[in-house]
Amino acid sequence: MVLRKVLRAGGIAAASAAALGGAAADTFRPFSIRAFYERLFLRYALRDPELLTSVGILESFGFHFHNAQLTDLSERRLRENAAFLRKELAALRRYDLESQSPSDRLSTAILDWFLTDAVEGERFRYHEYPVNQFVGVQNELPALMAAAQPLANARDARNYVRRLSKYGVKFDQVLEGLRIREAKRLLPPRFVIERVLRQMREFIAQPPEHNILYTALERKFPGAAILNTARNEIRWKVYPAYAKLIDYLAALAPAAGADDGVWRLPEGDEYYAWALRRHTTTTLSPEAVHQIGIEEVARIEGEMKRILDALGTPGGSLGDRLRAIENDPRFACRGGAGGCAQVLADYEAILEEAARVVSPLFDLRPGAPLKVERMPPFKEAGSPGAYYQPPSFDGSRPGILFVNLRAPAPRWTMRTLAYHEGIPGHHFQIALAQQMRRVPAFRRFVPFTAYIEGWALYAERLAYEAGLERDPYDNLGRLADELLRSMRLVVDTGIHHKRWTREQAIRYMQARTSSPLVEAEVERYIVAPGQACAYKIGEMKILELRERVRRELGELFDIRKFHNVVLGGGAMPLELLEQRVEEYLAARREYPGPRRDQASGAPSSSGSSS
Repeated sequence: MVLRKVLRAGGIAAASAAALGGAAADTFRPFSIRAFYERLFLRYALRDPELLTSVGILESFGFHFHNAQLTDLSERRLRENAAFLRKELAALRRYDLESQSPSDRLSTAILDWFLTDAVEGERFRYHEYPVNQFVGVQNELPALMAAAQPLANARDARNYVRRLSKYGVKFDQVLEGLRIREAKRLLPPRFVIERVLRQMREFIAQPPEHNILYTALERKFPGAAILNTARNEIRWKVYPAYAKLIDYLAALAPAAGADDGVWRLPEGDEYYAWALRRHTTTTLSPEAVHQIGIEEVARIEGEMKRILDALGTPGGSLGDRLRAIENDPRFACRGGAGGCAQVLADYEAILEEAARVVSPLFDLRPGAPLKVERMPPFKEAGSPGAYYQPPSFDGSRPGILFVNLRAPAPRWTMRTLAYHEGIPGHHFQIALAQQMRRVPAFRRFVPFTAYIEGWALYAERLAYEAGLERDPYDNLGRLADELLRSMRLVVDTGIHHKRWTREQAIRYMQARTSSPLVEAEVERYIVAPGQACAYKIGEMKILELRERVRRELGELFDIRKFHNVVLGGGAMPLELLEQRVEEYLAARREYPGPRRDQASGAPSSSGSSS
């Protein structure tokens, strides 16, 4: 592998010089397309030390420098990054497609789509809200350091503290971008600022030694002298950085408006169309997505009402009937430490059962283990019931299902949540992609929301088809979550395309769901236009492709081989996934009998090349 050779042969100084340094690196174009892929990935990754920490790709080669650095978000660096991507896209397109292998042509198509999307999105760089209640430097950076930062020895501890010392610089860079947005009248709704202010004020209200940035280090090095240094960095660097951002946002809040959709921003309609295309990887118009959502909502509502009628569940609207179940003592979670421990243990049991039951449906399975842990408390307010963190590339950190114990998911929805975030959902897909062989490194990590979240939603149905949710209440939980993803198509487009108000969107969802987090859900769609639409669009495409293969192959259809095709190439735009499936069918037409199905770049169940 070229990346491995570069890292081992010249050390990081030589690799950095080749990847980032000077005109010679910019003008040199590798002869081999494979070498180009790896050079691009290395150059891209070295610009983002926080990404390198999260994936854990350099530690296995003996490099740890990035764990002391923070990703540069200054306007100067962001302009450099944009120019870098434009130049790399032009260089990619100078390679002759006809001379590339089928696997390389797929890699080129995936990379071209990713780079083209980034270049086209440069026009809308300031339309996003980089500090909001869900994502931003104020909560993502502490979460990274607490959950992903290596802390195995004294060197790692020093790197951790060096990162703490750089919070002021990082926050100043974020403030620079916020001021540019203010000048361009690209402000978030006022409620977003209010949510972030509350979040940050709570974060710095506690003494430094009680902050997660301190306790995460203390757990690994109890009583160590470096804890005093960490405490001082938190008190004199981290907290003042937050206070400066708090002061800015508090002064900005009166200028923010009450309208919620991005239609109100300059070029807002164009921005939303691009955001929808980016996340769904389709050319579906906002109106088309809205209509798909209405049709799916009606279909799933009908199915749920039939189950509720059979159970004799009282109530008026679907939401009222589901709330009656939610309030049933059978489904309540006990409070206190014992109740929290039981919730975590229940998720572990669900995942163990799922791994056993779905095993016959897969040839390919990830080698990395999956653990269940409590979500960091400072992230729990307003967060979903759980989220998944992939394993590190070097194997030092497993995949983790983080569970929200402040607002745990109702028991009748726990199974579906575990299947989505864990097995056979995100863990099977993301951890499997990381262990792919014979493909460029970027294909192990490139993010395509519709594919990734579409697979996880498909995994919920797959678990049901495998018999994992025979209980009607568990099935209602599955349908409730599918209904949520369908409502997102209606509400996201409603807010940003049809100019729905936040209150209108909340009323629409409350009539159809029992979730107490409807307000947070709607606010998520407001700050991340288009993202929530990717789940259902992706799932529907995977199901459509599965039915196409089943229909054409008939008795020769093997769901394990279909999953090989879908999972074996890593994340990609839906149009390329469809092309990959068509190529699989074409090969089966040529060789219709039983044969060994190969998926380009697919790992085996143990992670070796196939």
